[in-house]
Amino acid sequence: MTDQSRIDTSVAHPARRYDYLLGGKDNFEADRQSAHEIEKRHPTARLSAMENRAFMHRAVRYMAGQGIRQFLDIGTGIPTSPNTHEIAQGADPSARVVYVDNDPLVLVHARALLTGTPAGRTTYIEADLRDPRQILADQEVKNTLDLHEPVGLLLISVLHFIRDDDDPARILNTLLDAIPAGSVVVASQATPEHMPAEQIAALRKVMERQWRDRTGAEFRALFDRPDVELVEPGVQSVARWWADEASQPRPSIESVAANGLVARIVR
Repeated sequence: MTDQSRIDTSVAHPARRYDYLLGGKDNFEADRQSAHEIEKRHPTARLSAMENRAFMHRAVRYMAGQGIRQFLDIGTGIPTSPNTHEIAQGADPSARVVYVDNDPLVLVHARALLTGTPAGRTTYIEADLRDPRQILADQEVKNTLDLHEPVGLLLISVLHFIRDDDDPARILNTLLDAIPAGSVVVASQATPEHMPAEQIAALRKVMERQWRDRTGAEFRALFDRPDVELVEPGVQSVARWWADEASQPRPSIESVAANGLVARIVR
């Protein structure tokens, strides 16, 4: 079965909807309709997507500045330049990156577009965050990353697709147990805490079953481990992280409705 034959264009997929909100062209009518329904209830949804993406860019630069030279980017989405490997290998051409997503369309584009420097390594696997053991056991991951050395783990705009019944603690503990001290984790998560109750209810109604927004406290609790040390200012709007490095003026946290978190693994 080809990658293309497994792509269901009649059902909206988060990666393709995100691509549309970012202004991309690799999406279908179902993805666009789903995005429009969200925008009716959250008019700044495009801004939220763009701010999450910009947060990722700044986070990779931060991790590269911390000496991280290998990255595991889970829930990467359809390639939109600059991608993780472009930023990381811009800092060090020998940097290594593994992209992970569960949409076969992402794999099609990744094979065509995600080419890194000759000195480094860039690869992509099709896998689901809900099965972290499969990710860690994948041969491409083993061939690309040395899990005895610090890793930059990216979980950008993906945790809100992990519901409580998916056992997010199990998922995160599996990943965090697998990376060594000195690693850095960067994550972002949709939050309802700046929205009126009726807006939250309307958004939840149009989102697919696989959705769980979280308050800042709920988001922080997912990383409540003795070996996880939050980087200041802790849980904060993605629009506020490294704000002096971002385009100005900064949008309001109410319009972005997403929190970011940066943490070091200390053991």
